[in-house]
Amino acid sequence: MAENTKKWEDAGRRYRTHIKLEKRLSDNTVESYMRDLRQFAHFILRQWDVAPHKVEREMIQCYLGLLYERGREKTSQARQLSGIRSFYNFLLLEEKIETSPAEYIDAPKFGRHLPDILTTAEIDRIIGTIDRSTPKGRRDSAMLEVLYSCGLRVSELTSLRMSDLFFGEGYIRVIGKGDKQRLVPVSTTARDRIQCWLDDRRTMDATGRDNEIVFLNNRGGQLTRVMVFTIIRDAAHRAGIDKTISPHTFRHSFATHLLEGGANLRAIQQMLGHES
Repeated sequence: MAENTKKWEDAGRRYRTHIKLEKRLSDNTVESYMRDLRQFAHFILRQWDVAPHKVEREMIQCYLGLLYERGREKTSQARQLSGIRSFYNFLLLEEKIETSPAEYIDAPKFGRHLPDILTTAEIDRIIGTIDRSTPKGRRDSAMLEVLYSCGLRVSELTSLRMSDLFFGEGYIRVIGKGDKQRLVPVSTTARDRIQCWLDDRRTMDATGRDNEIVFLNNRGGQLTRVMVFTIIRDAAHRAGIDKTISPHTFRHSFATHLLEGGANLRAIQQMLGHES
């Protein structure tokens, strides 16, 4: 990672000089651009460990997906994308790259926007593309089943602990925002898929603070939000579903389907962990 980190630092220094002297931006604007670039570089290095000229369009989309999942305002997302585009336009000027990976990425739309909703058939198609003959497939299948059928936030999914599973009683305990706890019914399908994954999980070497985490990565550590985003995006692509999909899409679809099925609005809000 050290070699690629140096390449980002070197490119960042050249870019800083470019926007300060040639673009004649104010000191505050320069610092804002550089702060955004450092955050983006940190994400790319942590996830893929590649140099600036090796970044691909899908990597930028994953980063923007992470910002969305963290609840960043659309203005903030648009600013980040604008900075990334500016940086890659600079690399084009330097002839370090031939095309910009940020060129055809759409900026977030402003105004009130209702998220895409998946039908139950589309949910089934997405989960159905996962190969359950492998440990990773059994994990991913269980995760997406729980994400949808329990209406979890992605942070709640990745932090789910073994001690939160109460299958005998038919529910799981969810630790939501502000460490508030709620009990959520778990479907038979979700329970069975978690139990299949737990057979694989017992063979993994999970230690320390991740020892209790239900869904582990292949190194025995806690999954990140970006990993879940990538799993969903890839499965939706295999299913041929052309919608803007993120982990939150599953949660929003879950609530919509319950409401359409006649469930009480207040009961749905409580199940989702909403204050009101």
